[in-house]
Amino acid sequence: MFRTMMNGKIHRARVTEANLNYVGSITIDSDILDAVGMVPNEKVQIVNNNNGARFETYIIPGERGTGVVCLNGAAARLVQEGDVVIIISYVMVAEEKVPTHKPKVAIMDEYNNITELLHAEPERTIL
Repeated sequence: MFRTMMNGKIHRARVTEANLNYVGSITIDSDILDAVGMVPNEKVQIVNNNNGARFETYIIPGERGTGVVCLNGAAARLVQEGDVVIIISYVMVAEEKVPTHKPKVAIMDEYNNITELLHAEPERTIL
């Protein structure tokens, strides 16, 4: 049996741009992607803390060191610049490996800098 587990999470990133005229996807600073183990073209779930929208798209790598988090195409209708979002990737894990699976969680500041990198979410996390 396999379970779908969180593999990477970018917690409380700020949307830097919403580009309706692009084909589609989310552009994320490549340094952030590396830190949480996400890759270009990977499917991700986006949760918008400002309006409650939850949707899926795929990743396009953004310029390193820019802090870019840009929603493109139809997804741009679900966010506004400055919105706080959570970006989550998932992986299928064999049942016997579930107890040792360690996701990477990047806690972001208001400028999309990583302030902390966790391998689990502590109970009752309030940020």
